[in-house]
Amino acid sequence: MQAASTMRESLLPCIGRAAPVDSCRSTREPMALTATVFSFAVELADVDRGVYETIELKVAQHPSETAEYMLVRVMAYCLEYAEGIEMTRGLSTTDEPALWVRDATGRITTWIEVGAPAAERLHKASKLCDRVVVYTHKDLRQYLPQLAGQRIHKREEIMVHAFDRAFIDGIVPLLERRMKMSLSVTERHLYAEANGTTFTCELLPVSIPDE
Repeated sequence: MQAASTMRESLLPCIGRAAPVDSCRSTREPMALTATVFSFAVELADVDRGVYETIELKVAQHPSETAEYMLVRVMAYCLEYAEGIEMTRGLSTTDEPALWVRDATGRITTWIEVGAPAAERLHKASKLCDRVVVYTHKDLRQYLPQLAGQRIHKREEIMVHAFDRAFIDGIVPLLERRMKMSLSVTERHLYAEANGTTFTCELLPVSIPDE
């Protein structure tokens, strides 16, 4: 009887009253959020750049990353595909772009942003490497005015590429953990085929306005 009483008393900190921090620890610690890994197989035919590749790409979707943002990352990877391109830690760090291209020495030659990077971020990137480019699914009528008049190093050389929302919104519902796609580029017109459906989009580069 004494042993049973002792056992009941040992459970009391977890039932009906506040417990010390170390008691019932497993009920207080939140579960860690993990990334979702997608595997993309993309048949790329970029006529504009003369790039024809079969791209096998594993993409970790950060818990706070939208499907639209992840898809633009994949599209940017394909449209900028070159030796030395790689996805970075992305949303896990503020010091790196979504993607970059490095030469054989490890020097960053192209800084590739996704979304709507701030003027200060573009300014620092432009001073760091030779080429900075932005791929976005945001409305340029809202994004570009945020950059106008801001201090941006070599702003005239930074090109912004905006996908049509219908293009991105059409593909997102078809995304699967193992995804096969084909992507063709001709005179800046994109043709993406996913699950038997073709989506098109014109992707013309736009410069950042001075004012």
